[in-house]
Amino acid sequence: MPYALSFLDKSPIHEQESSHLALAGTLSLARKAEELGFKRFWVAEHHNTAKLASSSPEVLIGFLLAQTKHIRIGSGGVMLQHYSAYKVAENFNLLAALAPGRVDLGVGKAPGGLPLSTRALQGAYDPVRKPSFEVQLRELAGFLQHDKSGKDGEDSLAAFPVPDLPPQGFLLGASIESAKLAASLGWGFVYAGHINGDEAAISEAISAYREAGGTTALLAASVVTAPTGQAIDLSHEIRRFRVEIEGGQGVNVGSEAQALEYVRQAGAIQYRIEERTPLLIQGSPETVHATFHRLHTAFGVEEFIIDCPATAPAQRLQTIELLGRARASLAA
Repeated sequence: MPYALSFLDKSPIHEQESSHLALAGTLSLARKAEELGFKRFWVAEHHNTAKLASSSPEVLIGFLLAQTKHIRIGSGGVMLQHYSAYKVAENFNLLAALAPGRVDLGVGKAPGGLPLSTRALQGAYDPVRKPSFEVQLRELAGFLQHDKSGKDGEDSLAAFPVPDLPPQGFLLGASIESAKLAASLGWGFVYAGHINGDEAAISEAISAYREAGGTTALLAASVVTAPTGQAIDLSHEIRRFRVEIEGGQGVNVGSEAQALEYVRQAGAIQYRIEERTPLLIQGSPETVHATFHRLHTAFGVEEFIIDCPATAPAQRLQTIELLGRARASLAA
């Protein structure tokens, strides 16, 4: 196969199950992905969301690394705007020292929640002194490379420990600007097709990444599959809405109600809400792989990050099993 498969999990809490069971389900998925040859297993970051257990990816990554053997484990992604770049670098350098060659640091620009949680996360920061996302990301990249801020004879700052192999950096985005920024840092670029699936936009962003010197292009997509390709109605799980508020950050949310709640919590008067069409690939495992192959050929995508919109653990596990086994069969 000319492309690799990876999986993104949000640790959804299905129906009345406990958060413990939801996280145990994430571990089962990671182990199955490893067994079936997936390249990476990533976990997301969401805040103040009762039905998602993945509020702290770096903690969950450490647990998954300890319970697996060779699959790469990472974040999809750390919401950098809330944190010190220095502390994020320390966290991931420590993870990489614990599991050499197995740690990915995916970083996103989104808040991972609504304004209430953002204010709670950033309440101790002086907004006047808060750096831009690009400045934060460049600082983070420097700390991961162990650049020193001081010159000879001056104080310097490094994010220890120094791992044998540093974490691999990825920028998650859906714009030409994000693609160029990733390339300028020598990072991988993950186009968030599971949020905005417009193929012209995908082509433009990945082309811009390549033209800027980027080397590792990945595409995230929502995938729904079943043994014979029968329809599974998950349409309510994959809707995406873009919220733009005057003087604030644009965000993507999963429902119109969430979009309006974002506006309310932000206290915005001038705003715009528009529905976006995510990249949804559905059908039999063979049909899904045929689509992967088409996208690989069209855009030079080297790897697909699979986002399964199902909340039921059995459906997410089935997605990994069907696609992993079909990949092995097609390769043979």
